This record gives sequence, C-alpha cells and structure tokens, in this order.
Amino acid sequence: MYLKNIAEIIRRSAMDRRLFLQQLGTVALFAGLPAWAGAGDLGRYLAEDAGGGEKTAGGMEKIEKTDAEWREILTPEQYRITRKKGTEAPFTGEYHDFKGKGVYRCVCCDLSLFSSETKFDSGTGWPSFYAPIADNHVKEKADRSFFMTRTEVLCNRCDAHLGHVFEDGPPPTGLRYCLNSAALTFDPEGTRKAGA
Repeated sequence: MYLKNIAEIIRRSAMDRRLFLQQLGTVALFAGLPAWAGAGDLGRYLAEDAGGGEKTAGGMEKIEKTDAEWREILTPEQYRITRKKGTEAPFTGEYHDFKGKGVYRCVCCDLSLFSSETKFDSGTGWPSFYAPIADNHVKEKADRSFFMTRTEVLCNRCDAHLGHVFEDGPPPTGLRYCLNSAALTFDPEGTRKAGA
C-alpha cells in the first residue's frame, strides 16, 4: 500500500520538487521507513537541492515555469515539441536545410546551443550538428519511448526537449545531434548576447 503511494507521488509530473520531498518524507514516516530525508549527507543534499535558485549541473541558473507560463510564451507547436517531447515531421522544419552562419538558441530560454559551424546535412530531414556550443549547455537523458532506447537531448537551463543524439555522425565527434527546428531560434552571426 505504502509503496503504491510512493509510486503515485513519483508519477505526478507537474509536482514541484519541494512538494515531492515533503510528501515522500511523510510517506516514509508513516510507512516506517528510515527518515532519510533528514539524516546524514543525503538529507543535507536534498535540503539544499530543494531551496530556491537551483543551479544546473553546469552551474547556470535553472529556469522553471508552469505549463501555463510556457503555453503563454510558446506557439502551440513549440510547446508540443519542447515541453511535451514531440517531434516535427522530417523535412518540414525551418532549419533542416538552412545554411545561415550563426548560433542556434533554445526557443524557450534563449541559451546558445549549437553553432552553424558544427551543422551538417545528415539527410534525415532534421537539423543535425556534431557538437554543442558548450558541453554544459545541453544534457542527455535515456529515452525508452516507442519500444526503443535512444538518448534524448535537452536544454540544460530549462529542460526543453530538443531532439536526440545518435552515434552515426561525422568526425571529429562521431555524433549526430538530430534536433527539432521548432525547439530552436537562429541568431545570425551569434551577435545576440541574451541568454549566453
């Protein structure tokens, strides 16, 4: 019964982290589990992590918004792709065959993600890059949807779904970051400073 309650709490996708930790501590208390949330190094880590001003693994300020706030600033297609992990149809995105010189940024938070210098034509119908602008600007996560295992690529600052990375790209990395155009904006010549 108590494990079922824990599983239900974990499944709540819109729950914020502080509420999750509070509820998990309450469930642990009533289930007779150790009160790990307040003990030792793990407890201190969780308490610090639940505070405001959260930082990403790369040390930048995390951007978090409610679904309503994201819907307000994004088009329906941008929202579907970046916040709900959608995919645009191949050969339909604005940047799949785009040749401009500059920087591709996150449509949600304006963080610089990829340079046109690393863009290549993969023939897949999506904009493809062999390396991000900086390793700490994107993060990767296992994606086991659709009965396969892939590696999802997300913006490290706002967790926007960008696309997937595959190990069939060109040298020097051998990687192919296969992205959705709707998850990106383009900054010609990389002159815009906002968002880094």
